[in-house]
Amino acid sequence: MKLGVVGLPNVGKSTLFNAITNAGAQAANYPFCTIEPNVGVVAVPDERLDKLAALYDSRKITPTSLEFVDIAGLVKGASRGEGLGNKFLSHIREVDAIVHVVRCFDDSNITHVDGSVNPARDVETINYELIFADLETLERRMAKALSMAKADKKYQEDVTRITAMQAWLEGGKPLRNMPMDEDFKRFADEQFLLTMKPVIFVANTDEDGIHGNAYSAEVERIAANEHSEAIVLCAKLEEDLAALSQDEREIFMSEYGLEESGLDRLVKASYKLLGLISYLTAGEKETRAWTIKAGTKAPQAAGKIHSDFERGFIRAEIVDYATLLECGSWANAKEKGKIRSEGKDYVMQENDVVLFRINV
Repeated sequence: MKLGVVGLPNVGKSTLFNAITNAGAQAANYPFCTIEPNVGVVAVPDERLDKLAALYDSRKITPTSLEFVDIAGLVKGASRGEGLGNKFLSHIREVDAIVHVVRCFDDSNITHVDGSVNPARDVETINYELIFADLETLERRMAKALSMAKADKKYQEDVTRITAMQAWLEGGKPLRNMPMDEDFKRFADEQFLLTMKPVIFVANTDEDGIHGNAYSAEVERIAANEHSEAIVLCAKLEEDLAALSQDEREIFMSEYGLEESGLDRLVKASYKLLGLISYLTAGEKETRAWTIKAGTKAPQAAGKIHSDFERGFIRAEIVDYATLLECGSWANAKEKGKIRSEGKDYVMQENDVVLFRINV
C-alpha cells in the first residue's frame, strides 16, 4: 500500500518524508527540489509486538509497514502541465491514498510560492488541480461511454454516472465526498480518479505550534468539513526526533509535552485510512504483524503467510491479544477455554493472535 505525500512547494513535504523514512530525501528552499518521487518504507508502530515478544521470548520482531512516496510540489496550473504538473499528477495516480501537507508556519527565510501563508487557499489550490485533472479524465471516459451506449443501451448508466461525477466536480468538490451506493463507488474506483483517493491532512507547524495554532486550526476545520483526519506536527522537529535514540527521543518528547510523536500518529492514521488491520502471530522464532484489509476472512488471511496456508486451511485457533497477555501463555489461555476455533467464514479482527491449522 502506497501513500503519496503531496502539497505546494516549500511546505515541508521532503522534510516530513525524511523524518518518516530516514531516507535522506533532498530538502531545499526552492520549488521542484523533488523531481522524481522518493520512496521509503516505514514500520507501523505497534506496542503489541513488544509485549507478545516478551511473553514468548521471541528472537525476532517483524512489524507491518507502509510505503510513502514523496511527490514533488504541485502548483496552480499543474493540470495544464505547469511546473511539470502532468508528470507529478501521474505519480499521484499510482498511490492508494494522499497525505496532504499544508504549511502552517511563518518563516521569511522559506519562500511561499504565493507569497504568504494561507492554509485554506493552499488546500484549495491542490484540490482544484486534482479536480481539473479528473474532469479531463472524465471527458475522455464520457466520449467512450457515449459511443458504447449507441451500440448497447446498458452503457447509458455509465453516461449517467459520469455526468453526475462531472457535475459534482464542477461544484469544486472532490469525489471522495460524493454520496454513492456500492455499485456507483465500484464504477468510480475503476476510473482511477485522483479525487477519489482518501486523504489525511498534515498541518506542518513550527516548534511553537506543535500543540496547534491559528493556521493548523484552519486545516482541522477543512478536514472536518470533508470528513477527513488532520494531524498537527512540526516536520523539522520530527526529523530531529527520528535521528535520536529511543531514550533520547523520550526525553526530547517529554520536554515538548508530547506523549506520542507526530509521525507515529500519522503512520497509524494512514494505516487506518487505507482500511487495513493487522493480525498477530507469535512464537520463540518470531512475533509478527500481518497486514490485511478489514473484512478479510481467515483462509485469505492465512494466505498472507504463504499461499499453501490458504489452500490447505483447516481452521484458525484464535485468542484476543489482551486475553492472551492476561493468561500469560497460549497454554494457559487454552486451559481456561479462551482459545476459539474458527472456520473458513470467520472474519479476522484487529487484535486476533492466530495459530493456523493447515493440511498441505
